[in-house]
Amino acid sequence: MELRVKPRLGASDDSSVIAHVSPLRLVAEAHMTEPSLAAGSPQESARFAELQARLKPLFRDVYVDPRAPRTVVIVPGLSMDQDLLSRIEGLQHYEERQLTMLMLLRLPNTRIVFVTSVPINPVIVDYYLNLLPGIPHQHARRRLVLLSAHDGSTITLTRKILDRPRLLTRIREAIGNPSDAHLSCFNATAAERTLAVQLGIPLYACDPSLGALGSKSGSREVFREAGVPMPEGSENLRDMNDVAGALADLKRRRPDLERAVIKLNDGAGGEGNATFSLTGAPGARASKEWVRRELPQRAVFEAQGETWQHYEAKFAEMGGIVEAWIAGGETRSPSAQLRVNALGELEVISSHDQVLGGPTGQRFIGSTFPAADDYRVQIEEAGRQVGAVLQRHGVLGRFGVDFVCVRRPGGWEAVAIEINLRKGGTTHTFQTLQYLTGGHYDPDSGLFRTPTGQARYYYATDNLTKHLYRRLIPEDLIDIAVEHDLHFDQTTQQGVTFNLIGALSEFGKLGVVSIADSPEHASDVYERTVAVLDREASALTTQGPL
Repeated sequence: MELRVKPRLGASDDSSVIAHVSPLRLVAEAHMTEPSLAAGSPQESARFAELQARLKPLFRDVYVDPRAPRTVVIVPGLSMDQDLLSRIEGLQHYEERQLTMLMLLRLPNTRIVFVTSVPINPVIVDYYLNLLPGIPHQHARRRLVLLSAHDGSTITLTRKILDRPRLLTRIREAIGNPSDAHLSCFNATAAERTLAVQLGIPLYACDPSLGALGSKSGSREVFREAGVPMPEGSENLRDMNDVAGALADLKRRRPDLERAVIKLNDGAGGEGNATFSLTGAPGARASKEWVRRELPQRAVFEAQGETWQHYEAKFAEMGGIVEAWIAGGETRSPSAQLRVNALGELEVISSHDQVLGGPTGQRFIGSTFPAADDYRVQIEEAGRQVGAVLQRHGVLGRFGVDFVCVRRPGGWEAVAIEINLRKGGTTHTFQTLQYLTGGHYDPDSGLFRTPTGQARYYYATDNLTKHLYRRLIPEDLIDIAVEHDLHFDQTTQQGVTFNLIGALSEFGKLGVVSIADSPEHASDVYERTVAVLDREASALTTQGPL
């Protein structure tokens, strides 16, 4: 027998989601779902395969109808190495980036269950719901269930959920009919597979058993299979002795090479990268012994506060690669985003030019959409080649392929450098454009077109960070946006949206997506937004230092 509880109209906290369920029933139901399937067991894998088989008919028969009932369970945590991620300021608030998916509530019979580490400020939730075109706020709100683990620790969000049986029960209660539901997450690991099985719904993401294809070493192997150019280098390195040998080998093959990059297999956003200078090597070459001796002094880390001892230990833990640094007079860092959908079809979703920063220019700061005309077709075609290999291996869901493009006398040369087998820093920004306008990406032109055929562009960042912004709280940001007309205008389908709002007061950090009818206009709108925020925050006086 299955008993379900429907959340109250306008419910805004965890207690309202399951207000009429007795404690005894909670305890009982906590043990009802897949009680014998141990995490990582063959039985769990078999059950996961059964659930995944639902995706194809679900997307083929149900999701093609915008009025069909469905439930999307969104777990937006980053299930990645928390030691590396801890260096990102405001990391916990990165879960808010997937609040763009609340715009799926524009579909009138869609329910969303959104689970976070700590509760989200209702002002932030209201901000997103008010972006919905043509849907009354209250109608959307009653189809949204917000749940939280109330745990701000560095443990991954999925682990927090699995460690709390009553929270799992609350999620099951909120799902309603599991036959029209699926789980959405930032990236898929064994923990997300266990969560899908515990909830009894399929996971719309790559099978965690294929995760190695998205590592730095796995990326090079896929590029080789796809026949896509990549930097000279070596993969599947186990420790710094391997790294020293690979660097010395690179220098022997390329005597003119002045710099190389070392990458942790599972680094993200450039945080696991270090550069190594090969200038001054004895005899214009580099012996393995010389490199090993020089590594602690010459390695320059992208992650703030990184030390040699920590990096060496982390490399021994996860392994990595060494690559030649791509040099040239003018370089760009574009990416192509693709998807293997639930029907098994490979699709190009978008392309971007990445905005990079950090000590050596490898840290992801933001992006512009689309990538430049000069090489957009080139990287999309290379992305398709990579995607075809991943498709053959059984990959499902979104992924991105990053490139370095260098202007040569004969044109732009593109080399692939890594695969992100997950959602990424451009996912929520592109979703913002897609959901707000109701438009579509045109793969022939590489442009995004509104329903009326007009092209739209954007400039986006997750790293608008200024100390003086700590004077502002989310309510202040909304007031400033209203007073200065900093919002997305549905009539012109242009304007600004904000994300990472929860990180504003504590870290002075904010995300911005500026959408306009040309790249120049998008940049101008962004600069105006920053100028307004600077002026408003500077005008506020404080009684002491922040």
